[in-house]
Amino acid sequence: MRRIGLLFCLVLVFGTAYAQRENHSSQVARNLDIFDEIYKALDLYYVDTIAADTAIQWAIDGMLMKVDPYTAYYPADDEELRQMSTGKYAGIGSIIRFSKKHDRVTISEPYRNTPSDKVGLRAGDILLAIDGKDVKGMLPAKVTTMLRGEAGTTFSLKFQRPGEKKPRTVRITRATIKTPAVPYYGMADKETGYIILTGFTDGAAREVRHALEQIKNQGGRKLIFDLRNNPGGAINEAVDIVNLFVGKGQKVVYTKGKQKIANHEYLTTTDPVDSIMPVVVMVNQNSASASEIVSGSLQDMDRAVIIGNRTFGKGLVQAIRDVPYRGQMKLTTARYYIPSGRCIQAHQYNHDGTVKTTPDSLTKVFYTRIGREVRDGGGIKPDITAEPDSLPTMVYDLVQSDAFFDWITGYRNKHAQIAEAGSIRLTDEEYADFCKYVTDEKFTYNRRSDNAIKYLKEIAQQEGYLEIAKAEMDSLEKKFEPNLEADLKRFKSKILPFIEAEIATRYYYQGGYVCQQLKSDKVYHEALKLIADEDRYRNILKKVSDK
Repeated sequence: MRRIGLLFCLVLVFGTAYAQRENHSSQVARNLDIFDEIYKALDLYYVDTIAADTAIQWAIDGMLMKVDPYTAYYPADDEELRQMSTGKYAGIGSIIRFSKKHDRVTISEPYRNTPSDKVGLRAGDILLAIDGKDVKGMLPAKVTTMLRGEAGTTFSLKFQRPGEKKPRTVRITRATIKTPAVPYYGMADKETGYIILTGFTDGAAREVRHALEQIKNQGGRKLIFDLRNNPGGAINEAVDIVNLFVGKGQKVVYTKGKQKIANHEYLTTTDPVDSIMPVVVMVNQNSASASEIVSGSLQDMDRAVIIGNRTFGKGLVQAIRDVPYRGQMKLTTARYYIPSGRCIQAHQYNHDGTVKTTPDSLTKVFYTRIGREVRDGGGIKPDITAEPDSLPTMVYDLVQSDAFFDWITGYRNKHAQIAEAGSIRLTDEEYADFCKYVTDEKFTYNRRSDNAIKYLKEIAQQEGYLEIAKAEMDSLEKKFEPNLEADLKRFKSKILPFIEAEIATRYYYQGGYVCQQLKSDKVYHEALKLIADEDRYRNILKKVSDK
């Protein structure tokens, strides 16, 4: 009887599962029929003609938008996915921006040793025509399409350099552009190296290995590894980077998904470059995905001290699937777990457009190898919290403005040489000239305080308090009256580092920018203090039982 009962239960379980699968399949078929009929009706009877590719793209985007922010469809002619995963594209190797003043696209930053750099293009050069076609009024997306193409193809570019009377024309041959994952590395002091990694594209681990070996060759025996603002990328590159600091056979991360094919363990496979040197990893709220695998794994293995802000909290893994007609789909297939067993996914996507965040009170405790307490559910919490200097909103608007960009263009055109990156210092006279230029250009900025006061007045009027509070409101408005000249003086210490870093970029490319801005980087200097204090560093990584 017990066997019969057990057999009945098994039949019931498998029968129910089969029925559920059948029910789901019939739901899929029914809804695809509905969608097919709706699209046919739209195509046949809607008053205007809608391109099929456009309408279906709307439907796909609308559906995937409800799933999560990472699942997306890329048509055959869309190169974004390939560039994200490889860091490669075919073009001239330059960032461009739109200048309202000239109603044209300008060169923002040519990459070193790329076609744009080799023909002598500079930041600030104004694009006039591509193969004879005037590009006036064209937005960057359109101009980018014209600049890119098959590697080896050649085109004519006409541009105007500010300060020169006659335009220039050059012929440029497009090439495959690989943006560096490590734009800068060097020695912070006699024994401490610094490496910044901006993405986990193909070959990122090789670049980090090369930088680490060079630092060791220069006498480096400590390392600051900067993963701030790094959005992540390939999981295998993350594992290989961790492998630079830990021995072979170590489990760095494992993934779990609905299908068995998504379940995988990633182990280190080679001997490390250095498994002993002290490492401090810098992170912030924009460090995500593979950045969190590296920082979280090194934390779980007690191999590095993490400093900065809590990371983004992306514990989801995407895989690329081919779809008909040479399209591709980036699809979330699994969650990942780092060595302590924790998943650091911070957000739950409810597939109705809402997002739920796990509160700290509901996160679970896990332990590093030596027993230090860590938690899941909300990114990687640093061992030491270090906040960057806060910036007035005016500074953000200024740095993005044409006035800021154009003054530095003029500075570059007047100075053939400049001090080394990291040593650039603007004089008081030069800063005064910058302020005059920005004022003459009538730079305006969005003062959030103005918007807040306007909103307060609207609420006061609606609630009937405006008249009795009029004097106080007028006084408040007067105190918050915009004064560009005063703000440029008040925030000089905040603005100067951005000017100097942008000047460094004009001469020394991306690496120059990083090197220069580190001089005023508060969190970087906190990391330097930490790694210099060997007792403090060791105490953080000490066994709980030994403390």
